[in-house]
Amino acid sequence: MSTDRMRAPYAAAWRDRLDTALLVAALFALWQLLHLFVGGDALPSPMAAARRLQRLVADADFGANAFETGRAFGYALLISWLGGLGLGVLLGAHRLAGEVFEPMLVTLYAIPKITLYPVILLLFGLGVSAKIAFGVLHGIIPVLLFTMTAVRNIHPVHIKSARALRLGPTDTALHVLLPATLPEVFSGFRVGFALTLLGTLIGEMFASQRGIGYMLVHAMQNNEPEIIVALALLLVAFATIASAMLLAVDRRLRHAA
Repeated sequence: MSTDRMRAPYAAAWRDRLDTALLVAALFALWQLLHLFVGGDALPSPMAAARRLQRLVADADFGANAFETGRAFGYALLISWLGGLGLGVLLGAHRLAGEVFEPMLVTLYAIPKITLYPVILLLFGLGVSAKIAFGVLHGIIPVLLFTMTAVRNIHPVHIKSARALRLGPTDTALHVLLPATLPEVFSGFRVGFALTLLGTLIGEMFASQRGIGYMLVHAMQNNEPEIIVALALLLVAFATIASAMLLAVDRRLRHAA
């Protein structure tokens, strides 16, 4: 019985990997069928997109564009995570302030962010600052809301323990609130990661001369479906791998809790 229990997690992991492989194979098969149905001018085949992606990556300009996107995304993600974490802890710990600001944040989160892009351009101008700001606009709110909700729902015994130890606000946040709410906070990080990436790419598509988003818009304007699909394939692969890694960490944190 003990041997079976030890083998069960490994069997479940292999089943998950097999299901993932089957899903990926089914998606590529559907892609190939759609290619045969609509033709290569509308939708390149998976092999054609892969070959085009290989040539794009080998191109000298691709590295500079990828670096530009990575730099903007990295700064935006750092601001989204740290800013959302700090504001979430602050609003969660002060219930009245949280109740006042939560409806505003939810409303702002529901607004299509593209409508705010002219305001972003007026405030930050063209360039990397606008892309970072647009990424932060997408990513910071879910991190803030997840963190605020987690701090609100923390067990009262944690707060009582901090008071009994006479911890200050900073020590309480670092040594009591964050460890107790880490699984929920990390879930907010996971959602914020995807939305920050989306916001950064959208920012590049509307006002930039560099980056992956700019390459996508340029390919659309020149009617180059192979480049469009190749870049989309690259972004999907990156987002999927990163999300899978973050999800694995999320599950470990929840299991440990």
